Amino acid sequence: KGSRKDFHKHLQKQTFESETSDSSEASFQAGPRAVHVLPEDTSKAAPASSDFDLRSLQPDPRLENLLRHVSAEEFERQNEEARRTNRHAELLALYPSVDEEDAVEIRPVPDRPKEHLGNRILVKLQTLKFDIEIEPLFACIALYDIKERKKISENFHCDLNSDSLRGFLRSHTPSTDLSTLARSAVFSVTYPSSDIYLVIKIEKVLQQGEIGDCAEPYMVLKENEAGKTKEKIEKLKAQAECFCQRLGKYRMPFAWIPISLTNFFNVSTLEREVSEAEGLNGPTSEKRATLLQARRLSERSLSTEDSYPVSNFKTVSLTHSTFFKQEGDRLSDEDLFKFLADFKRSSSLQRRIKTLPGTLKLEISPAPENLGYCLTPELLPVKPFPENRSRPHKEILEFPIREVYVPHTIYRNLLYVYPQRLNFANRPASARNITIKIQFMCGEDPSCAMPVIFGKSSGPEFVQEIYTAITYHNKSPDFYEEVKIKLPAKLTEKHHLLFTFYHISCQPKQGASVETLIGYSWLPILLNDRLQTGHYCLPVALDKLPFHYSIHSPEKVPSQTPPIKWVEGHKGVFNIEVQAVSSVHTQDNHLEKFFTLCHSLESQVTFPIRLMDQKITEATLEHELKLSIICLNSSRLEPLVLFLHLVLDKLFQLAVQPMVIAGQTANFSQFAFESVVAIVNSLHNSKDLSKDQHGRNCLLASYVYYVFRLPDPQKEVPKLGNIIAIISRYYTFGRTSAVSVGSKLLQSRVISCSNPDITVTQSAADEEVKNIMSSKPADHSSSRMSFYIEGTNDTPGVCANPRPSSKKHFHEELALQMVVSTGMVREAVFKYAWFFFELLIKSMAQYVHSIEKQDNVRRSRFSDRFKDDITTIVNVVTSEIAALLVKPQKESEQAEKINISLAFFLYDLLSLMDRGFVFNLIKHYCNQLSNKLNSLSTLISMRLEFLRILCSHEHYLNLNLFFMTSASSPASPSPSLSSQNSSSCSSFQDQKIAGMFDLSSEYRQQHFLTGLLFTELAAALDADCEGISKVQRKAVSAILSLLSSHDLDPRCSKKEMKIKIAALYLPLVGIILDSLPQLHDFTNARSGKGRTGNPEEEQESAGAISQNVALAIAGNQFNLRSSGTSLTSLSYRQSATLGPDTTRNLLICFLWIMKNADQNLIQKWIADLPSMQLNRILDLLFVCVSCFEYKGKQSSDKVSNQALQKSRDVKARLEEALLRGEGARGEMMKRCRIPAGNDRSAGLNENLRWRKEQTHWRQANERQDKTKAELDQEALISGNLATEANLIILDMQENIIQASFAAECRDNLLGGVLKVLVNSLGCDQSTTYLTHCFATLRALIAKVSASYDDSIKTLSFYFAYRNTVKHTIKSLTEASKTIIEKY
Repeated sequence: KGSRKDFHKHLQKQTFESETSDSSEASFQAGPRAVHVLPEDTSKAAPASSDFDLRSLQPDPRLENLLRHVSAEEFERQNEEARRTNRHAELLALYPSVDEEDAVEIRPVPDRPKEHLGNRILVKLQTLKFDIEIEPLFACIALYDIKERKKISENFHCDLNSDSLRGFLRSHTPSTDLSTLARSAVFSVTYPSSDIYLVIKIEKVLQQGEIGDCAEPYMVLKENEAGKTKEKIEKLKAQAECFCQRLGKYRMPFAWIPISLTNFFNVSTLEREVSEAEGLNGPTSEKRATLLQARRLSERSLSTEDSYPVSNFKTVSLTHSTFFKQEGDRLSDEDLFKFLADFKRSSSLQRRIKTLPGTLKLEISPAPENLGYCLTPELLPVKPFPENRSRPHKEILEFPIREVYVPHTIYRNLLYVYPQRLNFANRPASARNITIKIQFMCGEDPSCAMPVIFGKSSGPEFVQEIYTAITYHNKSPDFYEEVKIKLPAKLTEKHHLLFTFYHISCQPKQGASVETLIGYSWLPILLNDRLQTGHYCLPVALDKLPFHYSIHSPEKVPSQTPPIKWVEGHKGVFNIEVQAVSSVHTQDNHLEKFFTLCHSLESQVTFPIRLMDQKITEATLEHELKLSIICLNSSRLEPLVLFLHLVLDKLFQLAVQPMVIAGQTANFSQFAFESVVAIVNSLHNSKDLSKDQHGRNCLLASYVYYVFRLPDPQKEVPKLGNIIAIISRYYTFGRTSAVSVGSKLLQSRVISCSNPDITVTQSAADEEVKNIMSSKPADHSSSRMSFYIEGTNDTPGVCANPRPSSKKHFHEELALQMVVSTGMVREAVFKYAWFFFELLIKSMAQYVHSIEKQDNVRRSRFSDRFKDDITTIVNVVTSEIAALLVKPQKESEQAEKINISLAFFLYDLLSLMDRGFVFNLIKHYCNQLSNKLNSLSTLISMRLEFLRILCSHEHYLNLNLFFMTSASSPASPSPSLSSQNSSSCSSFQDQKIAGMFDLSSEYRQQHFLTGLLFTELAAALDADCEGISKVQRKAVSAILSLLSSHDLDPRCSKKEMKIKIAALYLPLVGIILDSLPQLHDFTNARSGKGRTGNPEEEQESAGAISQNVALAIAGNQFNLRSSGTSLTSLSYRQSATLGPDTTRNLLICFLWIMKNADQNLIQKWIADLPSMQLNRILDLLFVCVSCFEYKGKQSSDKVSNQALQKSRDVKARLEEALLRGEGARGEMMKRCRIPAGNDRSAGLNENLRWRKEQTHWRQANERQDKTKAELDQEALISGNLATEANLIILDMQENIIQASFAAECRDNLLGGVLKVLVNSLGCDQSTTYLTHCFATLRALIAKVSASYDDSIKTLSFYFAYRNTVKHTIKSLTEASKTIIEKY
């Protein structure tokens, strides 16, 4: 489809009489183009008085050939050529788009599966130093949520030391990888709040003394002092260098500093520039609302098309000069949360804890989406990743405080180890400076330590071991270390964590080692093949660990010889926490069991296999796998969502691949399908998961659209035990219950032909579209075999069309399971039918692509058995819709969603299956709903919504065969546009022209979808029941949406193509003419102007011959109606009046058809119409003129609420005054006060001019926020729309004028033409239209004068014409008076 973007830039500015006085204002950018004016035309738009000085004006150029005689035929030809010049090709591009509530349902494209990223901030550390610089210091940064009492990010290690200080540790850092030099990090926060703090912990190299002793020089000495202070600093620096060389790989806690992130995540301050002076100590916001709605999924992409910043705060530079000293006995996270809580409440923390003077400078800014030179938490580069950069950025992994329901889309397999507390208080040995060496082992030999531990700053990326920080002289230390480990993809029972405990000697002793071994402990990574996570309290062994220790947990080590010595008699003394962030390990019992058993089917395993606490043999494998499939829905929601893609893939694989287990064929199709249904039901029922406007779960929609692929049915089943599966074996789920199920589903009316025991008739497949309405069923004997084994002769030939191959196709199995489902499974299937429909479509499309059948005839793509199942599914869903519609409102809403899902399903089938088959399904749907629904408005609404979706198909025109003669119809129901050259307008000669404008049965048969849509429109317009006005509006909007899509489609831009398209919509003209009495009367909207002119003007001309009298003298038997006569007084059908918006949409559709249809065809049609029908057309044109009257440029001044309320009060008083009065006005006001239960009154309410909340008052409110440029653009477009609409009306009048001179009652028709012209001249018109209108009037006078011999009739026509142009002359006179008064 095309676009309306920048359309206004190419429009011509139309000049209107109402705006000539304001022409001194700023003009539009696009200047007016020269209007083609006939040489004989003397009319000219009245100039505004503010544009020129009368005395300085030059005379107009002489109009050449003004008095030259031109024949009437030549004059008409020149007029027609002038009208055809500079016309807009796309009428509906000028027309406003359809309101959202009336727009055709569009199936939204789901978001792509993406890695989850929360609100991202970029933190750059710029300076970290104290008043004296004597040793290297190391920073560790993390985020903490004090309300949730949880650490919400991993650690970021940073080194800001100078090269000289870093040189102290040269002997302990043999290599330094670039990734460890990062000084900026990207933190992610999914659930922002005012309780989040950025905590920077500072460590130093271990040295002798308590933390307070080591910190004292920093509190009393300054670098710039001279004398003894300088000597002390140099001495301290020398001591620090010695400690670094001896104890460089050991660290001790030193200081910390908290930074509140309140302002960076507060809604009211995101867009405010936070000055550096305020820092983070400024006033808090009035609202502490969190940004839950700002959570989003972000993706790795160079494109910024769909990226947007979560936080709009400006970059903030912070400087802090006070650090808190660490307390050796209060290092745990619990102590930290207490400190932070006190810090948030008051500043008393600074009085209770010693502080250190220093300088910390950092910069916090929103992290851009395409941040260059960035590393993931796994240290993988993220594009763009330019080379020759010194320091990269690091993404820091988030630990959300609550669940994040986003499926895994990247490989991540990380383990976090948190040593917490060690209790050696009762140990007699002098172990006081305790550190723990942590290693990840793949065996028990010391050489088996794996380099999978992430290093800290200024060192290698991965190390084999890491040491915890040391608290001086503490036998029961607390630890705050975070050890990040990159887990191997495949873990075995030999993998374990090894903890070695050492006492570190701070004072050098002759011949003594720095490290003194004091114990061991370990933790197996796997327990019963499952990753171990959680909290543990481990015992510590004093002696060397025995052989094969790693296969046991330390609490359950069997007795050894000699026995192992334990601290405190094998009691737990070492507290540790282990957490995993993994896309490999589910950490859920049900999922673990399911994946483990699936793995045993896919790989060569040795039975029995151990699963948690049980052993599974080959004989029990099938039973256990079925149980695991059934229990999948019992999994916790978060892991189920995380592994959703893999779970569904495995289930679909099991559905189509039978397994041979212990010599028996195991089929899991039914269990897999029911498990999928249960999962779909759980995801939809979860309140934590989002849905789109159609109620589709976003995770499932994303899976079907982006992730789902056909499972491979030919995948070789590996050897299980002593049995080798035969690939060619094909087994399906037994259908013994198909008879009873079919009778329950379709009340013994529709039974799937898939059952081998039933022989039923089925519809003839693949009927051509042209015969869809008259197709007859044919007998076919069809059945599905219970199993098929290729190469065997024991299969009975019970099927007329045996399966040609051994493949078990997914789409067939899915359709089969949908048909035979029962009970709660069946209810859930059809409640969430959209998922299974889209799954069917995706699998069918991939099937067609995989077997390269794209070029095959559609009828041979899919088996007859599959078509039977599709027919059954559609019929069952239709019955379900009808059953739900008679239930309460909530069930009716569910029926509407299922109806939309079914429509989109058939919409997709039109692109894959034989169109004749699909059209049969559509026909059965419409008939089935008609038979089961009693409410007319509900029936039309449901079918209309269904058809609107089908008609939005990309190949809608081809599906409707938009050529007219059956002789030119191609064999395929979807011919290419280039194959329709035979459908020229000459083919219309052989048909009755008038019949082309009627919704005949032949038309509905040949143009199936359009015929159905027009039928629903006609039924909606003809109905008169409760709730029908909304249905009418929706029906008209559907037609308008279709025409708009044609108008803006570049493939339909050629004139010849539009002629063919307009021919498809010709029956709409007849529907509109039949609905003429229902149209809203726009003439009443203009004060004092009725359909017959202004009554005051008639009083002024009382002395002259009136228009009606003149036409009566001329022989007009159907003279113009008086001002008291309305359209509804004619003998048309009586129905509820349409609203103004609905009428306007309907009329623009009529004008579009008249503009684009073949004009020769229109002329022939008009020539064959009786005078009554021609008068109906003239009445319709009369309404069109008033409907599309130019309303003028709207003011850009905003309407205040006070003024709006005052106007509403005035309106209320006016209504009360009218209600107290008598006559027509009082009666009309009383009718408008009838309760809304009566739909006819609701239709009247929509038409009342003083219902300002429904009409222009609502528009005024919407206009109040528009700029002057936007208002000018609207005026430009509406001016062009008014001009083009009136020119189309003028074209129609020319056709009627030509037909009237060939008819016997031309006086009557000419009177109607003049009535329309009176109305058009009474409206605000552009100079472009006036030029052509006066040319038409001149040609009409000339033609009438030449054809009339009777002087009386000529005189009477003159009087009629005089009254016609009287208003225009009066307007020009008033404009002239204004000019004269000014000058």
